[in-house]
Amino acid sequence: MLKFSQSPLEEAFVQNPYSFYEKINEGGDLIFWEDYDLVFAISHRSVNHFLRDRKWGREVPEDKKCPYSDHLTPFLKIEENSLLEIDPPRHTKLRKLVAKAFTTNSIAKLEPEIELIVKNILHNLTDDEIELQKNFSEKVPVLVIAKLLGVEASMADQLLKWSHDIVAMYQANRDLDKEIQAGKASAEFTEFMVSLINHRKTSPGEDLISGLLASEIDGENLSMDEMVSTCILLLNAGHEATAFALGNGINAIIDEGLDVAKLDDPKFVPMVVEEVLRFDPPLHIFERYAKDDVDVFDNTFKKDQEVGLLLAAANRDPIAFHNPNRFNPERQNPGNVSLGAGVHFCVGAPLARMEMKIALRELFKYFPKLKLVRKPIYSDRYHFHGFNELWVAP
Repeated sequence: MLKFSQSPLEEAFVQNPYSFYEKINEGGDLIFWEDYDLVFAISHRSVNHFLRDRKWGREVPEDKKCPYSDHLTPFLKIEENSLLEIDPPRHTKLRKLVAKAFTTNSIAKLEPEIELIVKNILHNLTDDEIELQKNFSEKVPVLVIAKLLGVEASMADQLLKWSHDIVAMYQANRDLDKEIQAGKASAEFTEFMVSLINHRKTSPGEDLISGLLASEIDGENLSMDEMVSTCILLLNAGHEATAFALGNGINAIIDEGLDVAKLDDPKFVPMVVEEVLRFDPPLHIFERYAKDDVDVFDNTFKKDQEVGLLLAAANRDPIAFHNPNRFNPERQNPGNVSLGAGVHFCVGAPLARMEMKIALRELFKYFPKLKLVRKPIYSDRYHFHGFNELWVAP
């Protein structure tokens, strides 16, 4: 197995990790990334394997858990009940309960409301130069999630702050200050959600929280802790990923010089969304843990051993994708891994895809001649990958 060294904090890497990914392609299916002291799956086939194989799970083994101070207790309580962090059989029950409320039909009904949210945001973008990352790409998903949860739109900025503070726990530049902020945000967000959920118990509506409260399988409902974790996960994962994916997609479309009139084609715009997710995904790394000793890809993994999954490298695997470093929505490919696969496939994927489809279509319909006015800078938030700012001229 080949070994590679690359700091995830280095500015050149943050701005362009794909040069490193191209370099490690010579490593085959697995490489050892010295800075993480960890084996990583990098090929499309190996990442897919670890995502789908039931011999690998998401739950961190007890002896692998880092000792945390009291300031992280609220954050850990959310994690303990998160769909992202638990495995079957508990994951199966929780996902079924969530899926009963978070159905494809219920998401489809949101389409007119998402379109209205997008158009209202665009209507207020009137300057000669417009910053789209914060004023469009971030606003769309947080307002959609707020609508879905039945939260007032006026809470959007607070929801964003809680989300940013909590997901900082998954960044390579995490430090004590970020941990303290994450713990504080987790406590405040939990208190807010408990109050909202209790209100919905007596005054149900058409929102997701009311649907989750009514969801039942074999006489079982979601507990309060599971409800809170699920709602926070939907906001954090749904917002952070979609916001970065939108910004990355806008940049790729402009940079490639795509004929944006084609975004009106209902068959073409979903292809653009999939290519955005493949070409410049918002999340680059995920993890799995061996449930037993496993021999795979010419390597022996011991029980409880961790493997890193380099999603963004798999999406640029030249064996799976022809000319992988080119943005090409019309490519024929085996599918990207940006939203996961297997039992942990993103439960919010239909919503994320719909938001991106509508937002990209309406943005370029409203501003068909968008141009970048300065080179966008990626935020120092790896494993996430997206812009701080995205300045354009309409």
